[in-house]
Amino acid sequence: MLPSTSHPQHTATAVLVFSIAASVFPAAATGKTDAALVSLTPAPSRPAAPNLVFIMADQWRGTALGCLGMEPVRTPHLDRLASEGLHFTDAVSSYPVSSPARGMLMTGRYPLGSRVTGNCNSDTAPYGVELPTESRCWSDVLSEHGYELGYIGKWHLDAPRRPYVDTRNNRGRVAWNEWCPPERRHGFGYWLAYGTYDDHLRPMYWTTDAPRDSFHYVDQWGPEFETDRAVDYIRNEGGRLRDPQKPFALVVSMNPPHTGYELVPQRYKDLYRDLDVEALCAAPAVPPRGTRNGDYFRRSVRDYYACMTGVDEQVGRIVAELERAGLTEQTLVVFTSDHGDCMGMHDHVGKNIYYDEAMRVPMILRWPGTIEARRDTTAMPAFADLGPTMLSLMGLEAYIPAEAETYDWARYVMKPGTAAPTTQQPYYFVQPARPETGMRGWRTPRYTFAVRADGKSAPAYILFDRQTDPWQLRHVAADCPDVVHTLVQQLKDWLRRTDDPFVRWLEAEEN
Repeated sequence: MLPSTSHPQHTATAVLVFSIAASVFPAAATGKTDAALVSLTPAPSRPAAPNLVFIMADQWRGTALGCLGMEPVRTPHLDRLASEGLHFTDAVSSYPVSSPARGMLMTGRYPLGSRVTGNCNSDTAPYGVELPTESRCWSDVLSEHGYELGYIGKWHLDAPRRPYVDTRNNRGRVAWNEWCPPERRHGFGYWLAYGTYDDHLRPMYWTTDAPRDSFHYVDQWGPEFETDRAVDYIRNEGGRLRDPQKPFALVVSMNPPHTGYELVPQRYKDLYRDLDVEALCAAPAVPPRGTRNGDYFRRSVRDYYACMTGVDEQVGRIVAELERAGLTEQTLVVFTSDHGDCMGMHDHVGKNIYYDEAMRVPMILRWPGTIEARRDTTAMPAFADLGPTMLSLMGLEAYIPAEAETYDWARYVMKPGTAAPTTQQPYYFVQPARPETGMRGWRTPRYTFAVRADGKSAPAYILFDRQTDPWQLRHVAADCPDVVHTLVQQLKDWLRRTDDPFVRWLEAEEN
């Protein structure tokens, strides 16, 4: 893993607040660790061979939890989980798009090392964009150490190949969906998954033993069906799904609140029928009514929240099953997302950009009796850091793959007050056809910084000061040459250490 790169001159944390009163900063978002919620007493020792339940939603903004008071979304079960665990409120996705984020999660390597430099689809397939079979993932380590592993839901780490699987999202110009053969599942023995498919009300799946042409559809909302199967896996009646004598690790990867927001059961939509959307649109990053992206936000936000409340209910069901089975104190539960979503804000639909709406993600780690419950508004772990962190928390620190580059936060998690392994996180946008181009940058406690290079013109610098501009509305690179210089020098060092060819543009500028 790479060593920390800290910046003592960056002392403030800007927290993006999204609320009915768009400019009000609630007390929960002060940029300082809440002393009332943090104790400096040593955490207990870890039990041997704990279970793991890793729940991942797709495209869930980090500010969208009811307990934060930042967005008017109802998440009572996640609020409870956050109160019982360690809730990082400033966690980020270093490459906020599905496949690259997931590739980093599985391997602990940044995009050029994981080889998942963009979304896995037929456009990127010629450039080898998929999780390599030979990669050593955190799940491989758990499998080698006696764990039973299960994967339920969205995978999105295989390149589509001809003849394309006959699903609807493979019939247009770009094919997206692909089967993952058993030898590419990295230790997961129980399999109920798909590549990527966004019909949330009629999802499709491959089962453990199903060949490529034997997927099936389900007439049930995806997260609800997947939770049914997760409950079955935890309950494991008759030992039919896993060896009950072994510890288990279960991933539940739900697609909502991914695009297709409207594909959510009506009972969740009804909860937001009276939401004052125009009050939300007072936020300065929301484009005005009558613009393409402003109208997209207005027609999407109710359903986005409805999806979240639906997923929240399913998380509650999974946690309740662990409690019913008496596994609460033996199980590390993680809830997070691969990235957020701008949803029209900043005139940007989707993710894959440096704005906080795309980069910030929820991150909760609950392990009663082992991880002390607290809210941390200061530290900045990344989605990509969770692989090494989970292995270390589960007693397998010595087996973190040697090639891992992301950070192990276990010491910080276990002992409040310990120094964080890093005070900033890299930002990536890679062009798979030309990986030396795209964007690279940093998210520090104060600044969001990116360099854009297209291989034709001089690199462009992008800098936001989130302390004075929490909505990221004003580019200030030209006004802060010393800050830009410092961040460029740090970025060059980072890129050299991670063998990233993007560094040539920065070196050329220097010369």
